[in-house]
Amino acid sequence: MRILIAGDYCPTNRVAKCIEDGEPVFSDAVVQQIKSADYSLVNFECAVSDSTMTPIPKCGQHLGCTVKAVSVLKEAGFTGVTLANNHFRDYGSEGVSRTIDVLENTGIDHVGGGNNITEASQILYKQIEGRNLAFINVCENEFSIADENRGGSVSLDTIDVYHRIAEAHKMSEYVVVIIHGGHEHFQYPSPRMKKLYRFFVEAGADAVVNHHQHCYSGYEMYRGKPIFYGIGNFCFDHPKKRGGIWNEGYMVVLDMTDSGIQPELIPYIQCDEKPIVELMGGQKLQDFWRAVQSISNTICDDKKLYQINEEFIRRRSSALMSPFTPYRNEYLQLAAGRHYMPFLIPQNILAKMLGVIQCESHRDILIESMKEKLNK
Repeated sequence: MRILIAGDYCPTNRVAKCIEDGEPVFSDAVVQQIKSADYSLVNFECAVSDSTMTPIPKCGQHLGCTVKAVSVLKEAGFTGVTLANNHFRDYGSEGVSRTIDVLENTGIDHVGGGNNITEASQILYKQIEGRNLAFINVCENEFSIADENRGGSVSLDTIDVYHRIAEAHKMSEYVVVIIHGGHEHFQYPSPRMKKLYRFFVEAGADAVVNHHQHCYSGYEMYRGKPIFYGIGNFCFDHPKKRGGIWNEGYMVVLDMTDSGIQPELIPYIQCDEKPIVELMGGQKLQDFWRAVQSISNTICDDKKLYQINEEFIRRRSSALMSPFTPYRNEYLQLAAGRHYMPFLIPQNILAKMLGVIQCESHRDILIESMKEKLNK
């Protein structure tokens, strides 16, 4: 039994035009791989929306697509989508409801999102070739999270995932956990991610697959179970991203047999010179295998992984700290993030901020208070 899992699908820019014009966005070889699987999932990194819908207040882009973009997935052979990601709620509960309606009318399964937290938290159970499977889908906490009164995605809560894994194993032979998280444009998991994803295997997950970073990462076999720390964009066009890690990724195939799960990687190039997803070949493929092996070796070495994360933190710290500076103009914040402006936060104020953020009880109050003010 072959289960295929693909990364972020966001039909924007050139891809959106191809879809509206009826031009292919997946090569025949890619479609063949998708259709050869017994079940296939791709991350739906947007909402079905239109100009009448109001985007939610958030930082970052609002991503939407048309109904045709869903039909393209069905035609390519995808049988399901994951909805736990940071863009599913970009157009509020209306966009969530519209997306779910379109998926269900198209005949595509979904997991990880819903019209409220109860719906969103449901495990997707499938019986395939006489075997029972369960899919659990969650994402790191951003602006897309559902609650009792609004639609959205399921948050990455360690205790909840633990209980869902236990519940799923009562009904299923295999449990696959799919997570949307990690540092964008960084090809390594954080030590936190490695510890957490290994814990999910210890809790009973038979495979863990992660996406979100807009680049591929490595993988490991932990206690005989595969953990993929990042599989890259699947179909996500960006006008300023060509010829780099944004444009490379791999589909994961989990070949489930009586003796266990045998993982397979299917590398591809996406939205580079052409707005299409096509299998990787030639020198690029050889370079890819070397890169994946190198990244995977680093992931398995705790000391090296820690060091490379420390280097990344030093590069990114100023940019992430810029919203806390007195600068309110986005350009001044950008300048501060690139060290062109002084930091201007006194040590005593910085200590108070750290105290509020790092303490779990203080952070609970801070998050809820900020949500309340943002939604007024």
